[in-house]
Amino acid sequence: MSKRKPVILYVEDDQDFLDGMKLVLEGSGYEMVPALSAEEGLRKYKQRTPDLIIVDLMMEEVDAGTSFVKELKALGNTKPIYMVSSVGDALTLSADYRELGLAGVLQKPVDPPTLLGLLKSKLK
Repeated sequence: MSKRKPVILYVEDDQDFLDGMKLVLEGSGYEMVPALSAEEGLRKYKQRTPDLIIVDLMMEEVDAGTSFVKELKALGNTKPIYMVSSVGDALTLSADYRELGLAGVLQKPVDPPTLLGLLKSKLK
């Protein structure tokens, strides 16, 4: 019997980023659940209970990523959440990311070896 693949929920409104991340994650033995909006991400979170969540900071609304994280916190989420941000967006995270309920912030575009190393350490 094979071991269950860890499930990663990736919430991102840019289809190209979703497609690229899917290649990286699924090619490395993870299952990726994509969501094109925070609203869709919440639905899929409730359906799949992912092992780790990656969310873009700026999506359909400027603060969609942080609002999504707050919603997950309200739902009692205990899984690690990583926010993906471009250089300019990272500056808007003036508050400590842990206060937002994040395990960390990743720079966009995400470096695949860095991401895979992180996932390996978090999803043992």
